[in-house]
Amino acid sequence: MIVGTRGSKLATTQTQTVVKSLEEITGEKIETKIIKTTGDKIKDSQLYNIDAKGIFTKELDTALIDGDIDFAVHSFKDLPSELNDQLTITAIPKREAINEVLISNYTWDELPENATLGTSSVRREAFCKFHGKKVQTKPIRGNIDTRIRKVEEGQYDATIMALAGINRLGLQDHVKEIFDETYIVPPAGQGALAVMTNKDSEYNDIISKLNDENSRIEALTEKAILETIGVGCQWPIGIISKVDGNNINIHCKLLSPEGKLLADVNETTKKNEAIDTAKAIGIKLREDTL
Repeated sequence: MIVGTRGSKLATTQTQTVVKSLEEITGEKIETKIIKTTGDKIKDSQLYNIDAKGIFTKELDTALIDGDIDFAVHSFKDLPSELNDQLTITAIPKREAINEVLISNYTWDELPENATLGTSSVRREAFCKFHGKKVQTKPIRGNIDTRIRKVEEGQYDATIMALAGINRLGLQDHVKEIFDETYIVPPAGQGALAVMTNKDSEYNDIISKLNDENSRIEALTEKAILETIGVGCQWPIGIISKVDGNNINIHCKLLSPEGKLLADVNETTKKNEAIDTAKAIGIKLREDTL
């Protein structure tokens, strides 16, 4: 088997975790192929100022369709809301932490007025405004190590990142503060990985053994809300769902780009009704607020 991945340290680390698990199942060596995506080539633009649909996945999708690779490993939150018809999410392994974290010499409460906050996320910027933080947001690109270095060198006073990537790379010492998931609500699928394959791949049964049932239900529930609304990463929306026994709790917070609260939804439903409930939430949000 051949796996495709982006070339960043985080992407290759995530992929190797999946490869190791799959090699233990199959007893066979898996080849890794690095593929540069459009998103990797863009260094100086905020993602919401460009056509961001699938910019971290498109080239990997093409490689799957063309048969150049057998599966690809993505950060689930990088997936476009609508997938290519020829492809499928075959496995979602056990999810990492979903929280956001502050990288800074300051605590969140200590951040001075007009401090420079590096972010290329419309959601993070909106949540800062929602909480009344009078900071100056400026675009920041690069991998996790680069963004941390830019803060430590004083190019920015702070930045906000996903704890999942920090944990996977063992960079926890750089975290100043971990935000409660309800304070800065993470994007759909944060902390989850998506193992993508061709729908008719001969390896789908084997790869599906990597699935963690609860992680799969949570991530697909969150994705269903985004897919139904149809806003992708172009609108400040945070979504988290958590399986609790036979139930699932769904929390969705939608802001305007200026940080105004447009909707705050909390619902609990049965696990087997999660996708239908998520679609209903998405429809209501679309009709009531967008």
